[in-house]
Amino acid sequence: MRGAQLTALVDAAPAGVDAALDVVAGLDDALVAGLARPGETQLAALGDVAAALAVTPLGGRVAEAVAQVTAGAPAAEHLAALAGARAALLGAAHDALLAAADAALGRERAAPPAPAAGPLPDGAAAPLAAARSWLTELAITGWRGVGHDLAAAGGRTVEATLAVAPLRRLAVLLDGLAGELAASCPVATMLAVPARRWADLWARAVLLAQDTAGVADPAAAERVSGRLLVLGVDVHEHATAVQVQVHGVLEPSGGAPARLVRTAVAATKVDTIVGPALWRLLADHPVLLAALAERRALEVTDLPLAGGDLWWRDGQARAGGPADPFATARVLLPAALAAPTPPLDRHPVAVAEPVLLEGYAVDTAGDDVRFTVDGASVAVDVDRLPTCGPLTPALVAASTACLGLLRWDAGRWTVQPLAVQSTVKRAAVAAHTGDWAQGPTDAKVAKAEAKAGDSVAVLRERAGRLLRR
Repeated sequence: MRGAQLTALVDAAPAGVDAALDVVAGLDDALVAGLARPGETQLAALGDVAAALAVTPLGGRVAEAVAQVTAGAPAAEHLAALAGARAALLGAAHDALLAAADAALGRERAAPPAPAAGPLPDGAAAPLAAARSWLTELAITGWRGVGHDLAAAGGRTVEATLAVAPLRRLAVLLDGLAGELAASCPVATMLAVPARRWADLWARAVLLAQDTAGVADPAAAERVSGRLLVLGVDVHEHATAVQVQVHGVLEPSGGAPARLVRTAVAATKVDTIVGPALWRLLADHPVLLAALAERRALEVTDLPLAGGDLWWRDGQARAGGPADPFATARVLLPAALAAPTPPLDRHPVAVAEPVLLEGYAVDTAGDDVRFTVDGASVAVDVDRLPTCGPLTPALVAASTACLGLLRWDAGRWTVQPLAVQSTVKRAAVAAHTGDWAQGPTDAKVAKAEAKAGDSVAVLRERAGRLLRR
């Protein structure tokens, strides 16, 4: 990414993004107080939502939903319409931001594919109805009204949803929301409520819990084979779950153009499992972990590809030869075809475009770390560096090249480092987020891990003992 590209990106704020986010913020504030008896401020915010969607296909349903809330009689279908309106506004903001990024980077993006979703599986109707009921109660009560009983009621919904394998995505989402609410109870005593975050989780769960949402069907997805070259690893960690998302370039078999793709593996967890121990939760994916730790290419065969997301299956992949992610970024990234964003992922925080920055100056003055290329400057989000890898703010500050994700956060563009390269004694030295996928390579960290013991093995043994009783 050159200085001219940075300048074009930073100086051209997409029109309408701030206005859309302001309307969403008003709806989020209404959810804090609850929709049972909305006041004048909340009713005005709901009116803004209806006005913003008036000329869209959702306009009629959103207007009806606002009318029902105003009358004090909102039902689950009305809250689903509000969740859909919120998703539409955030999706429009996402599209504007992504178009600006593509224009600055000169990146070509594929057209969205036709939706590929199958019918609801057997046994899904009751858990979905239970999820909608709990989510409706949350919205009517409002975050400030959530107590231990209402938060705990989500646990029963999570159990029912987990029992239906295709609904696990919804189940993990509900589990995370219920856990955060339980940890914050009584919410009325909190100094500040994370309104945007909880509204994000609530709205996504409402949309996933609809009978008409369907379930993604890997059998209907495109099948791809070829060589997957890893660019970097983004770790998403929550108290109850962890996901490792791998960004890479796929060279399809048969000579088709290279494509930007991502794939992810995830596991549930408890909040005591942190740091390098997270990788042990993903031990069922040895081929992927070995490729990350050893910086190798992956030869994949007949993996389902939905948009830009590969459905990872370790048995259909094998490690190939060494592949330097920085070399991949220099040679293949500029011309790789970018993937469209899945509909439910269209959100400003979901903008995460792989970029390579080189030859920059690092400014660590004040609270921000910034990269400056040819006079153009961008903030570096070192707060996103995971504890399960070797990257640290000090390594980032000493770097001369960075592979990262271009993101939009708090009204500005930032870069999240996935790997950095620096010069030590005239030799190029690189550090990547996935370097510890098979265990820490830093002697001090490895020694500390050995001294602390294998927390994952201990918890599994205790769980097994409880199940045998």
